[in-house]
Amino acid sequence: MKRITPSERRKEILNILCKKRFEKIENLANEFGVSVRTIKYDIEELTLAYPLETVRGRYGGGVKVTDGYYIGRNYLKPCQQELLKKLAENLTGSDLAVVNSILSDFALT
Repeated sequence: MKRITPSERRKEILNILCKKRFEKIENLANEFGVSVRTIKYDIEELTLAYPLETVRGRYGGGVKVTDGYYIGRNYLKPCQQELLKKLAENLTGSDLAVVNSILSDFALT
C-alpha cells in the first residue's frame, strides 16, 4: 500500500466504518500497515467530529459508527433539533407534519 497521510488514512477509516458499520482496531492497523496505537489515535481524532463508538471486548472489541450515520448525509445539530422540537409544540396540521418530517429525515437519533 502506498504511503498516505494521517488525514487520508482517517478519511479511509471513516469510509470503511460507514460501509462495514463495525471493525476491529487490529484489522484496521493491518489494513493500513500502522500500529494499533496509531489507529487508536486516529479513532480519538475522528470521534471529535463523527459519531463513532469504541466497543470493548477481548475478542469482539473494536470501533463502530453510530446507527443511522452515513457519510455525505446532512444531520441536524443538537441545538437545531431542540429548537425544532420546541417550535413544533405550537404547531398543528400540515406545519407540524413538515417539522416532524424534517426531524425524522435529518435528526441523528
